[in-house]
Amino acid sequence: MPSTLTSTAPPTPPKTLLIHDADVIAAMDDQRTEWPRASVFVRGGVIEAIGPASELPTTADEVIDARGLVVVPGLVNTHHHMYQSLTRAIPAAQNAELFGWLKTLYPIWAGLTPEMVHVSTQVAMAELLLSGCTTSSDHLYIYPNGVRLDHSIEAAQQIGMRFHAARGSMSVGESAGGLPPDALVEREDHILADTQRLIETHHDEGRYAMLRVVAAPCSPFSVSRDLMRESANLARALRTRMHTHLAENDHDVAYSREKFGMTPAEYAESLGWVGNDVWHAHCVKLDPAGIARFAATGTGVAHCPCSNMRLASGIAPVRRMLDAGVPVGLGVDGSASNDAAHLLGEARQAMLLARVGRSLEPFGCDHGPAEMTARHALDVATRGGARVLGRDDIGHLAPGMAADMALFDTRTLGMAGGAVHDPVGALLLCAPAQTRHTIVNGRVVVRDGQLTTVDLGPLLERHNALAVQLANHRH
Repeated sequence: MPSTLTSTAPPTPPKTLLIHDADVIAAMDDQRTEWPRASVFVRGGVIEAIGPASELPTTADEVIDARGLVVVPGLVNTHHHMYQSLTRAIPAAQNAELFGWLKTLYPIWAGLTPEMVHVSTQVAMAELLLSGCTTSSDHLYIYPNGVRLDHSIEAAQQIGMRFHAARGSMSVGESAGGLPPDALVEREDHILADTQRLIETHHDEGRYAMLRVVAAPCSPFSVSRDLMRESANLARALRTRMHTHLAENDHDVAYSREKFGMTPAEYAESLGWVGNDVWHAHCVKLDPAGIARFAATGTGVAHCPCSNMRLASGIAPVRRMLDAGVPVGLGVDGSASNDAAHLLGEARQAMLLARVGRSLEPFGCDHGPAEMTARHALDVATRGGARVLGRDDIGHLAPGMAADMALFDTRTLGMAGGAVHDPVGALLLCAPAQTRHTIVNGRVVVRDGQLTTVDLGPLLERHNALAVQLANHRH
């Protein structure tokens, strides 16, 4: 194992689990049911029954007293770069836009080690789990010093998060007209071989899978057309999904037009990168034609509002995407371009940004705040993310669905005066809260606000030491 820290194995789920007598359960099912005074009964990691507490069992192998709590489906994070938690708030990168930010941080990231990837993955996942997120993708595209995606996978298995591990890659360096340093790119034959190895070794197609592997060339400005095409062919031959960055800011669009003579959406489509097995991160500058093609093909988008604001990339046209039928989920993006990984907070930001974004559009703003409500944002954070990742077993609560849930306490300072009126709406409108309990696949991985699978104190101490080491390695 690459880390010197010790972790306990994820707790064995009880045969039966009862979430008993919650104030409200927001199922986010097709009817958007919100059950008052309700319970969830789980058997073998799968929801067996949900409904009024008076109609469900009152005993189980493990019972969680949910009085005073709101229960929602586990949130779904569709885009992250977890290793970047080591480089939060680096002074030289605090005030840069995307390309300048990347060029500042590439030389630092060249010092990544297997232990750094393992530890930073667990720190990022701890933050997500404590914010109510139960499933996350991670896009690791830098592999110096013996780093492998396996190091992230091991970290996820130990902490107990449902994981979509994206085998990222960069193959076009500065000398070939790309953005990354030549020292950080890989040979394309090696990228494809390692992607195939990872899928064949780790990918689980089954229902309730805890681990899936994704083919994920990094971006139009760091990989070749050939790698994009061959990655798509490989992914489809091996029945997995595809992910990359697209149309993140004006410079990204200008690069596509100059290098390829196409918009980013046209470029993606020309290489086979549209379809219901594909999702793209950001899409801040996706034009109307691109939105229409994504909607027609079922191509998904990972919306990352905090990162887009942090890097001054712009405001993604999320409402227009949703209205057109584009699958949209949320992503916290890299911890060095968001500097946080609180998915409930990301949902709140998505709600607020959609409201102000519409007011800035050139053709008037006659839609108002109701165009992106608290429940709309919660829908994107749960059902939307599940759809983007191609999952029909997570994202809402119903019999037969995976027992992935986040339980929030309504009796906190931040919810005072809000939960008494609308506890579900207050989750998004009030200050973002930490969970009281987080359940993944029927396992309680956060209990009473504390992780049950890793000792957070030593983990953070080691993480901070490694962050200093990484920042100083080139000096």
